[in-house]
Amino acid sequence: MNKSVAIMWFRRDLRLTDNPALMMAVARHDQIIPVYIDDPEAEAPWQPGAASRWWLHHSLTALQDALAALGAPLIIRKDRSLAALLALARETGARAVYWNHLYEPAIRARDQQLGEALGTAGIDTASGNSALWCEPWTLKTGGGDPYRVFTPYWRKLLTALPPLSIAPAPDRMDRSDTHLDSLPIPALNLLPARPWDQGFYRHWQPGEAGAFAALQRFAEQGLEGYQRRRDLPAVAAVSRLSPHLHFGEIGPQQLRAAVMRAAAAGDALEADTGHFLRELGWREFGHHLLHHFPETPDQPLSERFAAFPWRKPADYAADLQAWQQGTTGFPIVDAGMRQLWRSGWMHNRVRMIVASLLTKNLLIPWQEGARWFWDTLVDADLASNTLGWQWVAGCGADAAPYFRIFNPVLQSQRFDPGGAYIREWLPELEGLPDSAIHAPWQAKPAELAAAKLRLGTDYPLPIVDLARSRARALDAYAAIRNR
Repeated sequence: MNKSVAIMWFRRDLRLTDNPALMMAVARHDQIIPVYIDDPEAEAPWQPGAASRWWLHHSLTALQDALAALGAPLIIRKDRSLAALLALARETGARAVYWNHLYEPAIRARDQQLGEALGTAGIDTASGNSALWCEPWTLKTGGGDPYRVFTPYWRKLLTALPPLSIAPAPDRMDRSDTHLDSLPIPALNLLPARPWDQGFYRHWQPGEAGAFAALQRFAEQGLEGYQRRRDLPAVAAVSRLSPHLHFGEIGPQQLRAAVMRAAAAGDALEADTGHFLRELGWREFGHHLLHHFPETPDQPLSERFAAFPWRKPADYAADLQAWQQGTTGFPIVDAGMRQLWRSGWMHNRVRMIVASLLTKNLLIPWQEGARWFWDTLVDADLASNTLGWQWVAGCGADAAPYFRIFNPVLQSQRFDPGGAYIREWLPELEGLPDSAIHAPWQAKPAELAAAKLRLGTDYPLPIVDLARSRARALDAYAAIRNR
């Protein structure tokens, strides 16, 4: 009897547990052909950045090992997606392809065309939702419109959460009877040509096992007190699960199940679990907005900001470079930017501070910051990145008022009062007392001498005056306020 063969097309769902498309394929077919297709042009103009490619290399390696243990090796192909799938179907006799949804506008359009083409070729397709609680198009206001404010969206989302069930990973998968060519993962050239990524290895374990470990660590050590401590960058109080979520090494249902178990066991307060779930709700909100407003990765959601008087590239090039390199002279900002460069990640509170300095004090377009984050974050996600940058800039959905300008010194004093975060990433400031570390240019000469710190040489002076630049930003906002 002929065996039923199906292709399981892995994308950013690089896990075996609670993987809807994989579960459908295993339930319906005798043999599964797992495949990953390297087709970055399909994501243009938002192809994965350098840090994302680093993560993908190691996540694919972990998935390859996990599938090999089940008896179904991961096939790696480099081609346009449709061509690769049609070729694999011819080679194996597969009559069905399974995948999980992605939500970026270019990929959604590609997937629709690809599904139609496969159907024309006589190949069945089926897809699932492995990345979100609710599909971005399912929730609407009472008037049938998309949400543009988070709180009512969150209330609606809470009424629509799916049942809390987690499908286990398959215990075995029959391999193909046909020899199939497969590229080695290093042939995809995902790792950087020069070793700026060496610090990443100390901070991350990509792959499903790493995601489980990070979740367990957070549930046991970080969830209790999460609401109170999540804004403190020197404290290990956040989950650091964002890259695992982005690459689908773990799903939001698994996170929800874990924190609900912790709450039921009395290991965390209801307020802490609720606050963590609300943060996952912001992620869902970002995808909701991206679906309904696909132009927003490049264009402000608020149309009046199209006329905002940003500085010109020739005028801000040096300031942008200082911001990127962590040499602005504001310690909390520079610490965040150096954390980003060395680890591929930045604490969320610090992300808001560095973004505020760029867009408001420096009047540099938010798109410049979004592009830099896109290339340097291991958790670079188009929906979340767009939502975050437009929120800080004041031009997006549910945005912070433009006149809310983060003062980096006050933010540093409030959220890193002992300077532990600054000292970790800016060792040149280690010798300053706590009272001076947030604004070294205000330190007493004796304090600088004791710390052996020469301002302007060992550490830069501020590149902008906070008070004057705040006034300039408010004037710029006033110019478009009544549009």
